[in-house]
Amino acid sequence: MGDAGNAAWMLTSASLVFLMTPGVAFFYGGMVRAKAVLNMLMLSTAALAVTGVVWTFWGWSIAYAGTDIGGIFGDPATGFLLKDTMVATDGVWGSVDGGADAAYPPSINVAFQVTFAMITVALITGALAERIKFSTWMIFVALWITFVYAPMAHMVWNHGLLSPDGAISQAIGAAAHDFAGGTVVHINAATAALVTVLIIGKRKGFAKEPFRPHNVPFVMLGAFLLWFGWFGFNAGSAFAANGVAGYTWVSTTAATSAATLGWLFTEKIRSGHYTAMGAASGMVAGLVAITPAADVVSPLWAMVLGFIAGILCCFAVGLKFKLGYDDSLDVVGVHGVGGLTGTVLIGFFGEGTGLFAGGDYKQLLVQIVIALVAILYSGVLTAIISFALEKTVGWRVTEAQEVGGVDLADQGERAYDFAGTASSILKGVK
Repeated sequence: MGDAGNAAWMLTSASLVFLMTPGVAFFYGGMVRAKAVLNMLMLSTAALAVTGVVWTFWGWSIAYAGTDIGGIFGDPATGFLLKDTMVATDGVWGSVDGGADAAYPPSINVAFQVTFAMITVALITGALAERIKFSTWMIFVALWITFVYAPMAHMVWNHGLLSPDGAISQAIGAAAHDFAGGTVVHINAATAALVTVLIIGKRKGFAKEPFRPHNVPFVMLGAFLLWFGWFGFNAGSAFAANGVAGYTWVSTTAATSAATLGWLFTEKIRSGHYTAMGAASGMVAGLVAITPAADVVSPLWAMVLGFIAGILCCFAVGLKFKLGYDDSLDVVGVHGVGGLTGTVLIGFFGEGTGLFAGGDYKQLLVQIVIALVAILYSGVLTAIISFALEKTVGWRVTEAQEVGGVDLADQGERAYDFAGTASSILKGVK
């Protein structure tokens, strides 16, 4: 029987990570114009609902339960419909490294891992804002979780190609490290986002007219919810209520705090202001960057890593205007650059393995290679999925619907009754 304390911690962590997807919904929802906020909230709703069904049918099996196939994915039939998983608590799931201290019922790990899948696909929505069909997005979620996310999770976290004991690590002679999702979550989602926006095209008026956030308090609320949920994301990835969980909680906070300051200082120098949007974005950049490294960097290096990520991501969000891709809410600039920064800097800052912390070049090399392989895999598979959807059901609402607002076109609703408010004011004047 699993340890009750660990079981309680992992159920709590799963719930915290689940909260991150509503956090993303508010974070992104506040950034779009008022005519698209409901659609942004609904895209995250689909990420929760569709992923929950796919994970129950075959996603869990592909990622964790199925017989390994080539180090790339698990057999979807082995654990189909959670076969041999949803059992009495006499079965236990051990920690990633086999440690007995992390034993708890396997059903709890299903719960924990599905929340990671949900948040990962939800992150992509920020790049596609204000112009896609809800129906096409639902199909995309099902296909992407099946063919991209679940295999990537298998490769990194279930002794596959990109794992510490995988073929790449063995060839280089250093164990690849991705504690909680630098490759699986952030690089994966950002690559998918970039590929998809290149296929579906730009919003009408991109780089010609301002696209201002309609509700900055929503953005701040989403960022705070993400920071809170991230304690389950990172500390929960210790798979036990132990010292590693405490260590990662502290390193997560240190890095995120430094990243927030790094973004704000950069912004102040560039524009003369410390903005709420910058603070929220800096928080997320730091959370993203520390994710793969939270258990292997000292408090000092955690802050250095976060500060670097805050600065780099602040500059990176402007690349879309120079390069001409319409990543609406900066998924590439924050999650792509932040995830890549954290993954690679393990090669410099990782205790005992990084160049600056007692190691040699091999850790840096293996981190670069797994990041590149993750980009390649996600990019190719996402391109196939997104292109197929573009040529069949189509991604975009019509231009008229986009101008009028995707909320009205796809949800048949408006978030705010501006007309009713104006009418009430006029009646009061009379």
